[in-house]
Amino acid sequence: MTDYPERTCEIDRLIRHPKLVEAAIAGKKTQQRRDGVYAYPDETFTLEGQKFIVTDLTRSKLGDMTDADAQAEGYPSLDMYKNLILKMHAGMELDDSAPVWVHHFKRVD
Repeated sequence: MTDYPERTCEIDRLIRHPKLVEAAIAGKKTQQRRDGVYAYPDETFTLEGQKFIVTDLTRSKLGDMTDADAQAEGYPSLDMYKNLILKMHAGMELDDSAPVWVHHFKRVD
């Protein structure tokens, strides 16, 4: 078993933006990057009545993201992801060396 740090936030805060909730429910979003741990593998959460399970939790650097990762986050491209993140978090600068936790999940049908 992998040892993870303590949770820094509750699982129900993992995905909050309505468009990202919609993308997850549609099966277009299967990852969520956060600067802390919000959930552990095998934990479940619910978005608008749809159940999801966390399948993996990995550590990465923000600069390691690819277009495929951005698409798994529910965005059309890496550039779109970066632009929207900066719009959502006014005054934030993207630091490619910043470590993030990648929460991987899937819908439970």
